[in-house]
Amino acid sequence: MKNLPKITVVSMAIAGVMVVSLDSQARVTGFDISDTADAYAGERFGDAGAYQRVNAVASFAIDPASPRAKDIVDIDKAPVNDQGDVVFSTDVVILRPTEQASGLLFYEVPNRGRNLSFPLLNLSSTSGDFTVEDPGDGFLMRQGHTMVWSGWQTGLSDSLLGIDLPVIEGVTGESREEFIFDNHESVSVVSLTYPSADQNPEHASLTVRPTPDAPRQIVEGLSFRYVDENHVEIQRPSSMDGGAIYEFIYPAAQAVPAGLGMLATSDLVSFLRGAQGHDVETPLNNIEHTVAMGISQSGRFLRDLIYQGYNADSQGNRVFDGAMAHIAGSRKTFTNYPFAQPGRYSRQHEDHDAAGDQFPFSYVDTFDPLTDKRDSVLAACRENNTCPKLMHTDTSTEFWQARASLVATSPTGDPLTMPDDVRLYFFAGAPHFNAWGASSSDSDVCQYPTNPLSVAPSMRALVSAMTSWVTNDVAPPANRYPGLQGEGLVDNEALSFPPLQGEVPQPPINALYVRNHHMMPLEAGEQYPVKVPDVDADGIALGGIRQPYVAVPLGTYLGWNLRDQGYAKGQLCDTTGSFIAFASRDDGRKSVSSRYPTPDAYQASLEHAIDELVDTGFMLEQDRQWVMEGAPAL
Repeated sequence: MKNLPKITVVSMAIAGVMVVSLDSQARVTGFDISDTADAYAGERFGDAGAYQRVNAVASFAIDPASPRAKDIVDIDKAPVNDQGDVVFSTDVVILRPTEQASGLLFYEVPNRGRNLSFPLLNLSSTSGDFTVEDPGDGFLMRQGHTMVWSGWQTGLSDSLLGIDLPVIEGVTGESREEFIFDNHESVSVVSLTYPSADQNPEHASLTVRPTPDAPRQIVEGLSFRYVDENHVEIQRPSSMDGGAIYEFIYPAAQAVPAGLGMLATSDLVSFLRGAQGHDVETPLNNIEHTVAMGISQSGRFLRDLIYQGYNADSQGNRVFDGAMAHIAGSRKTFTNYPFAQPGRYSRQHEDHDAAGDQFPFSYVDTFDPLTDKRDSVLAACRENNTCPKLMHTDTSTEFWQARASLVATSPTGDPLTMPDDVRLYFFAGAPHFNAWGASSSDSDVCQYPTNPLSVAPSMRALVSAMTSWVTNDVAPPANRYPGLQGEGLVDNEALSFPPLQGEVPQPPINALYVRNHHMMPLEAGEQYPVKVPDVDADGIALGGIRQPYVAVPLGTYLGWNLRDQGYAKGQLCDTTGSFIAFASRDDGRKSVSSRYPTPDAYQASLEHAIDELVDTGFMLEQDRQWVMEGAPAL
């Protein structure tokens, strides 16, 4: 077994034998492999050779009275087995090379039970289910990494990677659901996250409001009825448009200790890398390093896991040597809460009041005068020397929808200096998430065409940089993130956008207030100073890393979109971003022909942009050809 970083443990010598007192009550108790098969019809990926897929179920047990369990919400109410342990299990998928392995375990936190690392890094197709069937161009395989996924979220369909947690019987509590229908139906049936404990309508409430900052209302024509314990029919008033926000608060039952999803992730990776303290032997050999990636929801989960102290396993070992939190912004998750809803996350209009967005926001120890607290996302791992080397990457969307400025600035707006083991990177002009090869499209709900950009070229380079950082201590590129030097961020009202589709837009921002999410109805406290990157003459964000198609644009790439007429017009529209092509003549923006007089001039500009990214470590030279081939046509 490899030497793993440890926290200090209590020890004592008895009769010349060193006895170590450790919390051994959180552990993997079983690893049942259901299927082992050759992957990709035996296709070889360079020196790594072919890959083998392993499907398994990992079982866990934890003493609910142990120190490791003390912060898991409601675990004291969960059922226990004859040994007094809470038991649970999770699905696991492993891809391992058959010949030359790198010694690195690459763990992706599933996003709503899905694999997003392949569409982002391997350029594979996307799917609504969990799948590793399409290897894309095999980028991760060619590195020789062992890849692992495991469930952490409950309530998912059988086609997704989930976790099986014990249901807490006999306990009820308030649960709050929010619905935006984005259609014009008069009656809608909704599913509840938890079954209702009491279907008496007098014990529940339904309100509606046109925007998040408007008062909650009970208006003429608004009513509801329970269809069954899991579904409610809502009669929608004609006075509200398709983008109205419906809030339903009801007595719920069958909660689960959802925070165990963090412990399961921690203990599984501890077990797989060969740490002691588990009841069974790992099926993997020679794992020397571990890197975690979380994308969007799972990036927030990864930040939360580190914040809540689960980058240390029950034996005090560091779990992840490196962590990559991609497109998480300043948020954590609605996971370790009573009646948790980890699928919800705050945006300016949708789920604006969702839990998981409160202080601390950054990786620097800071004081928050709004809550009178001092804290950091890395506070727990600093205490026991188990912090990972960390890369935090955001797009333009996260500054508008996820208050990303709070990662680089304090709650008072002052610039922060990141520690040496943290890197912040910003992808200017990019939307929240796209697989490679996406195209711009229109919708009835959003005003502008969507932003098709993918940040795959730079993320592949950063995964390679993280590997070198973790395995050989080679420092990655320096931070590129607005706000760190006290410049580059402004109030959204101060931005000067050019006319887009004939008018100058005035997008709102996802404002953040101090809130106590353990009380309902929610009340807003003091407001945090949330800012956005300044923009150039085309309206594209300045600073950070520009992908080749943004550095050499054929239109304005934005991280935000606006809701259209009939759907809460003027509010931010989800996380798709916008792309508004340049016109044939100047329209407040220079025309395409005045930028690139010939196709050769356009191609030369793209090559120059790629040169800059390769030289600074934000793109791999080997990726030049497919980036050039995929460039938008002039």
